[in-house]
Amino acid sequence: MRKRKLLFLLPLASLLTSCSGEELGLTSESFTSKLIPNWPSFVTQLAALVVLIIVVIVFAYKPVKKILKKRQDHIEENIKEAEKSKLVWQENELKSKETVLASERTAADIVAEAKKAAEKEKAAILETTQLEVNKMKSDAENDIARMEIEAQEQIKKEIVSVALDASKELLGREVSSKDNVRLVEDFIEEVKKN
Repeated sequence: MRKRKLLFLLPLASLLTSCSGEELGLTSESFTSKLIPNWPSFVTQLAALVVLIIVVIVFAYKPVKKILKKRQDHIEENIKEAEKSKLVWQENELKSKETVLASERTAADIVAEAKKAAEKEKAAILETTQLEVNKMKSDAENDIARMEIEAQEQIKKEIVSVALDASKELLGREVSSKDNVRLVEDFIEEVKKN
């Protein structure tokens, strides 16, 4: 709407400011008459100039100024938002770096705890194994000692049996249990000495 008004007023302003051929110096008037302006024409042209200036101010300058002001405000607002976004981004970056560092520390702690737990479990397993080995060794030693005692008892019985048989044949008679015990003990002492 404003543009239509402006387009309508421009030809009117140009009609008001137009000069005739005589005023431009196309006639042969005297030099002094050219220096002194034609007052009605001068006032008309001055009024047209003032109207033109008012029209330009009202329809061109003020709207353009408003548009430029809006654009300037929009740009400043965008700059402020960009600065705020940059600050938020920097804060988020610092937070993410802190989170990463905390995660790395947590991971290192978990690994250290896992190593400690593994070392404790290893020590417990080694201790349990050592106890089992010692028990098995002790049981084996006890079994060996028991078997040795049993073997000695078995040998004693066989020796006694052989000695009784030998003494029966040598003596040609039955040996009493007292004689039998004495002979066995003598024989065992003799064997232990050798």
